Amino acid sequence: MLKLIDVDAGYGPIPVLHAVNMEVGKGEIITLIGANGAGKTTTLMAVCGMVAPRKGDILLEGISICGIPANRLVELGISQVPEGRLIFPDLTVAENLDMGAFLRKDREGIHQDIEYVFDLFPILADRRHQPGGTLSGGEQQMLAISRAIMARPRLLLLDEPSLGLAPMIIRQIFDIIVKINRESGTTIFLVEQNANQALKIAHRGYVMENGVITLTDTAANLLDNEDVKKAYLGI
Repeated sequence: MLKLIDVDAGYGPIPVLHAVNMEVGKGEIITLIGANGAGKTTTLMAVCGMVAPRKGDILLEGISICGIPANRLVELGISQVPEGRLIFPDLTVAENLDMGAFLRKDREGIHQDIEYVFDLFPILADRRHQPGGTLSGGEQQMLAISRAIMARPRLLLLDEPSLGLAPMIIRQIFDIIVKINRESGTTIFLVEQNANQALKIAHRGYVMENGVITLTDTAANLLDNEDVKKAYLGI
């Protein structure tokens, strides 16, 4: 579904990504792990059109998406849950979900998807009239994921969904990520510092260091890799 070919990217004169090559197959959960500052978020930002590659190409189902505006990429089926959640704090839960469906016209489908996310996260149904900024961190993460789902993405980009959350909430969030993948077939590209949790739910994984992909394998093999254990799993 998604392919990065020799992608270089950065901010102003500062290079971040160096000849990055990645593939995400349809229906897969792929995780990109690495230390803070390795270039993981920049990779997602390049995919979703917020950072323009300086070199190389990014293909969605074989078609280059470099230079396509971010809003057009949503129409093509890419949604991102950004690091830090970035919900609309002054809007209610229901209004945040409406914003996720902003480009859609199918009212019946929108209603069905609202019920679907309320089934995934029942607490949001209870909070539907509550401003997003008054939710707990875990509830805001649930809302951010739900808002992205409302666009009916074929490719869902998740940037550090466990950041700042309690272990019990992290397990719940990751269980829901698996459920979304299995029930809807949504392809998921997951960026995480919590390498242990990410590799447990992913099909395949990539390791990034200083903007370079240094290792790729099945998630199970990466969990057993001694270098990965020492560097990212605390073993």
